[in-house]
Amino acid sequence: MYGIWDSAAVTAVIRRNMTYFFETYGCQMNLAESAAVEQLFITRGWKKAESAQIADVAVINTCSVRATAENRIFGRLGWYAGLKALRACEPGAKSKSLEDAAAFVRDGPHPLTVVVMGCMAERLLDTLKHDYPVIDYVVGTFAKQQFGTIISAVEQHGPAVVLDDTSRYRFSPLSYEPGAFTAFVPIMHGCNNFCTYCIVPYVRGREVSRPVDEILSELDVLASFGVKEVTLLGQNVNSYHGFLTERSGVSGFGTACSFPGLMQRIAAHLRETGSPVGWVRFISSHPKDLSDDLIDVIARETVLCRHIHLPVQHGSDRILKAMNRNYTRGEYLDLVARIRERIPDVSLTTDIMVGFPGETDADMEDVVSLMQTVRYENSFMYYYNPRSGTPACSMPEQIPLKIKKDRLQHIIDLQLEMTREEMAKRTGRTVRVLAESVSRNASAELLGKTEQDERVAFAAPKSLSGSFLEVHLDSLSGNTFRGTLVC
Repeated sequence: MYGIWDSAAVTAVIRRNMTYFFETYGCQMNLAESAAVEQLFITRGWKKAESAQIADVAVINTCSVRATAENRIFGRLGWYAGLKALRACEPGAKSKSLEDAAAFVRDGPHPLTVVVMGCMAERLLDTLKHDYPVIDYVVGTFAKQQFGTIISAVEQHGPAVVLDDTSRYRFSPLSYEPGAFTAFVPIMHGCNNFCTYCIVPYVRGREVSRPVDEILSELDVLASFGVKEVTLLGQNVNSYHGFLTERSGVSGFGTACSFPGLMQRIAAHLRETGSPVGWVRFISSHPKDLSDDLIDVIARETVLCRHIHLPVQHGSDRILKAMNRNYTRGEYLDLVARIRERIPDVSLTTDIMVGFPGETDADMEDVVSLMQTVRYENSFMYYYNPRSGTPACSMPEQIPLKIKKDRLQHIIDLQLEMTREEMAKRTGRTVRVLAESVSRNASAELLGKTEQDERVAFAAPKSLSGSFLEVHLDSLSGNTFRGTLVC
């Protein structure tokens, strides 16, 4: 997909010990795409650097959902400008806080190639490199398949090549971070919803669904690496409309497959192949498209986790309409009721935005009452951030920043209280936990998570990392359970 690697070139790269480094901001899709590009470096024989200071190529995968995310990246580009000057041994280059880089160029210059990819790169495709000359390559959403060309140019110490941003979007064959027990699997890309506050449809494009056989093939590869949990990714997974193929093992070649149909086929495939993948999750899920068929599949198939992230965004019908969310408060609450009726042990999380243009105190009361009715286990909460090019940016009655911050703090305080109360209900139970890593605070403890996506710390040997274990939930410390391994 990304070009054929020349074996002599791979040997040369290994001999030179060329290295890469990634900085990834934003959503899980960005994490998956960084992992996919990393596979290209690995295949070519490159190694991961400990930091950008000593890497040959630094890749910054950007987010454009909020201005704060972009501002952070602009700041990082200023830091990279100083690093790049030091790496080139330019007169007057400062080495303060860049000690590793200073040592790296003690024997002479070592050029650094800076690549910016992701949503911000796509949004500012025509201006970013001009405004920030430290950047060597700006890789838009539809040019990621050309990373092979970039890597070859760096290996050959040649000038920057011109990229073609006009090609259609193509899915990477593998999005996997080496050594990980969990992995992201993109199943669709883009969004057709055009919520009035959201930049995503403009930087990701229209929805494209990945063929069923490609998804099943990636699951097989991940299984061979010992992956235990996968998360299916899409800007709106419920809009998935892929196609059945001969590889899918069913009749009806070339016919459409819905998201519930895909989930059913994945569950059957994992069962039939004896896959070590024991849990399947998905994000993000638009409430208007989450069907009763999907609820039934989750209730029926135990490999599908009892956790649904269901972004509501707001509790006021008036604001939901202004956001172009295409559901009402009542419809959302009816959906929640159907989910809980069919999947009693489900945990629900959400996204909530406050401070949308025209939002009143009464609208905020609707947000609070909806939270109290649903009682989410956790929420991603934020205040409205105008994004140029979206309809909401030019709406009248923009809310002052102080009011937005005050409203946000109010619902954060409410959610923290509800999170403690909802999680406390689970103490005393013995649950299945996927052990993911050694605790940073205690080397004799492992950190894991439950099927409901809750964090658990418990005493256990490091050798059990990557295993599904039975753990008794003893108590709650902040938002993390303290547990005991059940032998």
